[in-house]
Amino acid sequence: MQLESERLLLREFSMSDWPALNAYTSDPEVVKYMPFGPTTEAQTRDHISQCLATAAEQPRRIYELAVILRVENRLIGTVTLALDPQERRRSYFSYLFHREYWGHGYATEAMHTLINFGFHVLQLHRLDDTCDTRNLASARVMEKLGMRREGHLRETIWKDGQWYDEYIYSILAHEWSMEEVNRVQGDE
Repeated sequence: MQLESERLLLREFSMSDWPALNAYTSDPEVVKYMPFGPTTEAQTRDHISQCLATAAEQPRRIYELAVILRVENRLIGTVTLALDPQERRRSYFSYLFHREYWGHGYATEAMHTLINFGFHVLQLHRLDDTCDTRNLASARVMEKLGMRREGHLRETIWKDGQWYDEYIYSILAHEWSMEEVNRVQGDE
């Protein structure tokens, strides 16, 4: 599977991607708000093997894709849609990017492309995600995507020997359609 946006290519992982993936998943600053990491080289290789296995599942339930910056032909991030096993028209998502590429709108652009795929191709009804309340950049990405903050969950993340809060965001298919109309009208 492959998806494209103006600056990015979203594609399946290959085993040869492990050094580029490990370059940012092993960075403590990048995974600061994630439930894992920093990762070792072996963990990164294992993760790519898992991505390849889930890509081959039928029906597919996880779409974890490498984000390639087309102008550099470089892997700069990861985006994921994971279908809810009980309700396949509902999905969770996540994203993670190399620190060098923060602040350039790549996460928003990549997730916009993946959300379009989710609503238009997979016919999803609802997409949601959570973020650590300290991760203001991630909250901004979700808000830029037109998502709504639905709640503040108290002490749901255990990391580094401490509990942290998280926000939950979501968007529904009909809301996404309105976001798209507003985006097009804003470009005119």
